[in-house]
Amino acid sequence: MPRELAGRRLDQVLGQLFGDYSRTRLQEWVRQGRVWVDGEACQVRQRMLGGEQLRVEPRLAVQESWLPEALGLDICHADQHLLVVNKAAGLVVHPGAGNPKGTLLNALLHFDPGLASLPRAGIVHRLDKNTSGLLVVARSLECQTHLSRMIAQRQVTRRYEALVYGHPPLQGTIDHPIGRHPRQRTRMAISTGNRGKPALTHYRCLARFQAHSHLALRLETGRTHQIRVHLCHIGHPIIGDPEYSGRRPAVTALSNNSRRLVADFKRQALHAKQLAFSHPITHQPLEFTQELPPDMQSLLQALSDDSTAG
Repeated sequence: MPRELAGRRLDQVLGQLFGDYSRTRLQEWVRQGRVWVDGEACQVRQRMLGGEQLRVEPRLAVQESWLPEALGLDICHADQHLLVVNKAAGLVVHPGAGNPKGTLLNALLHFDPGLASLPRAGIVHRLDKNTSGLLVVARSLECQTHLSRMIAQRQVTRRYEALVYGHPPLQGTIDHPIGRHPRQRTRMAISTGNRGKPALTHYRCLARFQAHSHLALRLETGRTHQIRVHLCHIGHPIIGDPEYSGRRPAVTALSNNSRRLVADFKRQALHAKQLAFSHPITHQPLEFTQELPPDMQSLLQALSDDSTAG
């Protein structure tokens, strides 16, 4: 161990020397007895004197409960280190209560069985079930660690498009902390005090229609349901959002076709359109764009036609 690291805690030293692994994983290996200092068992918080010999035996557990499924994937980019996937609306990202199979993770394991050795099969960020668009997935522990840090340090640009009720200002920033709803535990809400985590969403208006707007959005943080909660909070929820839009009255100025499309849109009209970042291994700049899916295109066209006719 370098003597310049003397005085630091063991987990801090491990994090600096073994940067391909997260601090949480390294701490877990210490507690499991998979790390030795000068051949002796050690503690996460023990102070280093400098010059010690460190030995680490990594353990990457295979998640045997995750079953590969041939669900089909829309792969936008693939190399030996990562994948970029266009997720369809309606596809759950990760198995959980009520969704033990039929998820993006199950499909990823079928595409690349080696992902079974990675936490969450390489998934480093998520999209809600009914949000469509781009996701990046790591194919190695080194890449996953770097991508997770890049997202935490806001080095991954994530841009979305949404169709919303009403006419918000032409551009703005929504800066309100988000936490678990105090009564409805499956929902999120604007929170104050220590219950919420900082959340920052930038938006600009791409077009205004009779009673709706087309927005471009950029995330600086990645809280659960962030865009949906923020837009609801400023009074412009996303069309079709089953949890945050509430019951909206029909707009009589719209054509019958537009009213029907808005009323029958059964998922939030939200799409992760763009990802941009530097490749965590090769450092090559990468940028991916995925146009709106057909259901949002049809809704956008109908709203636009009404606006033009008006």
